[in-house]
Amino acid sequence: MSLDPATPVWSRRGFLAAASALGLAAARPAAAAPADPYDVLRARWCGLALGTGFDPGAPPYAAVLKETGDLAAAYRSAMRPAAHSLWDDCPYDPPSGITRSYNRLCTMAHAYAQPGTGRTGDPGLADCLLTGLDHLEATVYHAGTTRYGNWWEWQIGSPRLLLDTLAILADRLPGDGPPGELRDRCLAAVDHFVPDAMLGDYAGTSTGANRVDLCRVVALRGVLGRAPAKIALARDALSPVFPYVTEGDGLYADGSFVQHSWVAYSGTYGYVLLDGLGRLFTLLGDSPWPITDPARQIVFDSVERAYAPLLHNGLMMDSVNGRAVSRGYLQGDERRVLRSDHYHGHALIAAVALLAEAAGGAERARWHGMIKGWIARDTTLPVRTDRQYGVADLARLHKIADGPVAATPEPVGHRLFPAMDRAVHRRPGWAAGLAMASDRITYYENGNGENPRGWHTGAGMLYWWGADFGGDQYTDAFWPTVDPYRLPGTTVSTKRLADNEGGGWGEPKPTARWVGGTTDGEFAAIGQDLRGLSSTLTAQKSWFALADCVVCLGAGITSGDGAPVETVVDNRRLGEYGTHMLTVDGAAQPAALGHRASFRRARWAHLAGHGGWVFPGSPGGAALNTLREARTGSWHDINATSSREPFTRRYLTLWHDHGIDPTDARYAYLLMPGATAGAVARRAADRRWLTVLANDAGRQAIAVHPLGVTAANFWRAGRAGPLESSGPASVLVRERRSMARGRTARLCVAAPDRSGDTLAITWSRPVREVLGHDPAIEVLATGPSLRLRLAPGRSCATHGCTVRLR
Repeated sequence: MSLDPATPVWSRRGFLAAASALGLAAARPAAAAPADPYDVLRARWCGLALGTGFDPGAPPYAAVLKETGDLAAAYRSAMRPAAHSLWDDCPYDPPSGITRSYNRLCTMAHAYAQPGTGRTGDPGLADCLLTGLDHLEATVYHAGTTRYGNWWEWQIGSPRLLLDTLAILADRLPGDGPPGELRDRCLAAVDHFVPDAMLGDYAGTSTGANRVDLCRVVALRGVLGRAPAKIALARDALSPVFPYVTEGDGLYADGSFVQHSWVAYSGTYGYVLLDGLGRLFTLLGDSPWPITDPARQIVFDSVERAYAPLLHNGLMMDSVNGRAVSRGYLQGDERRVLRSDHYHGHALIAAVALLAEAAGGAERARWHGMIKGWIARDTTLPVRTDRQYGVADLARLHKIADGPVAATPEPVGHRLFPAMDRAVHRRPGWAAGLAMASDRITYYENGNGENPRGWHTGAGMLYWWGADFGGDQYTDAFWPTVDPYRLPGTTVSTKRLADNEGGGWGEPKPTARWVGGTTDGEFAAIGQDLRGLSSTLTAQKSWFALADCVVCLGAGITSGDGAPVETVVDNRRLGEYGTHMLTVDGAAQPAALGHRASFRRARWAHLAGHGGWVFPGSPGGAALNTLREARTGSWHDINATSSREPFTRRYLTLWHDHGIDPTDARYAYLLMPGATAGAVARRAADRRWLTVLANDAGRQAIAVHPLGVTAANFWRAGRAGPLESSGPASVLVRERRSMARGRTARLCVAAPDRSGDTLAITWSRPVREVLGHDPAIEVLATGPSLRLRLAPGRSCATHGCTVRLR
């Protein structure tokens, strides 16, 4: 009998188990015995991996399945078992070659089991798979091997792929005879490299996303080996992942996610955590081993609190993607998928779709609305045809995109993530993300040959995108071609740094503690006590995030490196042709590559198709330098495992030159994303819109009377305009008028130095009465001024007080 290539490969037992696991109505005799729980769980896992409910002959599934089959055929013909490899281009040393080999076998297993691959049910392909599994176990991945190189390859990367392959091929690996013996040897190898002790203490490499991955390995090993104790161990070992943490790896109450102790990692490790938990919640739900820990609700809450604020029109902000920003096109990736901010965003979107299957009905509906909105708005890399997806993810996402839930628009508001030194400001038509560093969060992460020149990504790098522009600003070869000493928004010493300067894995951190700010959920005051990496540079940087702009102040800029110090107002990638017009004070600048200009007193600048900048310094503006250039680089320049293919991209850089070894230099400018040249010019001409109340090493403060805003960052005790603080603090005041309540104001305050010391805050403004305040605030006086005492704790949380004004 010939096998229809559109028919999945299931035995009768496997089909009945799959039908039960996936909720299908399978006809069988009324007296049939209950499905075996291990078969049910294996079938459920295979359903998650291989996909269900799609038409293999329809786009985009048909193309994906054909590509899987073509890859499997190529791998099969290129397999050359040898003493130190299974494929010539995947040697066992480094051990990433072992993981790549298991990845190829897993692709072959998908081609064998899925319909429409052209290799469905091919017995020769199955025999080749068994040969490959046997060879890897006999030559390297077995209980007699002492691991070498990167631990992750042995304990997560390889066993995950090996177990997925075993699950798919289970019907070709029965319990008796040589195939069963091969399965048992493979499971023994997993036991050797991932012993039960790995799920003991919640420490070392067994935390956060890594713990979830390890639990995933142990749970599936338990299913395939019919070992209930291992399944129970994996379930119970997830519990330390759920609660909020106050230091180290994991989720924080403010929405931060940290991995590797000091790295903001919501994007990549955060994805791993959500994806792994989504699979385990679905696998073990309605089984003898359900995950019932009530703290798991924290994970569901994190979708909207911790992850969604960092996803913009389908991309995941690179400020939380760690060293993964350097990957680009990986060597040996036959699918040639670009690992970009959109890649990471799409991966997380798929993880949310998967996790939604275990969420409550109301949560699921909200998440489906968010997913549908992200899918609709990502015009840079269409989500529904992203080549990173297999048919399982595509089927889930297409079902949501075509479903009845309305798409949710991008939110408007501000989110501070104090525990990972990040902030996100969202306004109608644009969004901005800010990356800082402190003694808690690294300047940058490098390791395994990745991201050796990310030195200044924590020096106040300010990313920004528009609703209909800039979606590929940091996507299209930005990281291998941008000048790493001129990242947008940063203040840096141009002292030359070595690759991997300061150490690896997030080790390089400044001694600064005052990093953070305060927000009312719409506007914010944010600051960074900046210390240069391997440099004498010190500076105070502040950002006041408002309605249509971000006000950027710098002061106390001092260095003794013997090198120029610069503040990079911006560095915009211009696209393939780079002809976007730059206008400075109404005069168009040449678009020729290599054009460089210096302006003694620039008042404003505008870049067509992007936005503009206003320089409200001394009368007449500020000194400004501009450079339009083409830069060439390859992903291999910043990642040893990535492609050597060269790329050339065009940039416009604007910067303030503070000179060699400056003392107490300063700057002030407004960033206006998406603004027209006319709007930028009018803002520059309106001398009454913004008042800089202070900009020195002790305090930075502004007043914007049309918005009713007064805000200040106090680096130490002092006074700025109507605000006074007894110590380091960040303060934001917003005045409003309404028919119902009259004139009111909301004062928000935080202590970013996290000392825990009590603060006294005074606002010299007549106050009639206090309408409400947070528990950490004590009202000392109203009347001619408002006096508050704040017991801030050590978390940089915002505390608020609402008053009625006289």
